[in-house]
Amino acid sequence: MKLLVASGNKKKLAELQELAQGLTVEVVSPASLGKELPEVEEDGATFAANARKKALAFATAFGIPTIADDSGLCVDALGGAPGVYSARYSGEEPVPDRDARNNEKLLRALRDVPAALRGASFHCALCLAFPDGTTREVEGRWPGQVAFSPRGANGFGYDPLFLLPSQGKTSAELSTEEKHRQSHRGRAMQAMRPVLEALLGNEAGPHEA
Repeated sequence: MKLLVASGNKKKLAELQELAQGLTVEVVSPASLGKELPEVEEDGATFAANARKKALAFATAFGIPTIADDSGLCVDALGGAPGVYSARYSGEEPVPDRDARNNEKLLRALRDVPAALRGASFHCALCLAFPDGTTREVEGRWPGQVAFSPRGANGFGYDPLFLLPSQGKTSAELSTEEKHRQSHRGRAMQAMRPVLEALLGNEAGPHEA
């Protein structure tokens, strides 16, 4: 079975491919299928709403099961921001250094916030959608803090600022294997795996959502 990832983000695609290892499913990107991508405005109020919207749009356009991810960082001292706006926190323009700009803006926003009040969590919503409109949805959460400066070179997005106090490391300082075991996306994918396993063994197709 082919499973389409509704994203052009190469790093996110690579993570989902790694997290799907062991399943008898081929995880593919939209670019590999050679069709025009549907335009999806991520205007949902929640991660789950955006993931659902993307998954259904791509499943309909490509005619194969599709998994979509919407994720971001929620900072306690900022009332949950940047939240669903995490990827475009510093602006809508998809510039090459947008991750760095997002991190810089977050540090400015928390400039006067002490360590004890810098709690944050990564959230990930995964939606598996089928061309007939049925869906399966799971979520994962990863608690931590926002560091005072970026550290580490692994990962992407806010990983260099996401501090895990019990380990004394940021997400970007973890190995890929360590990150997969505990991250928000790793936890969401672990919750999705039994769903995929059940569907892969069910020749009659998905049940109703």
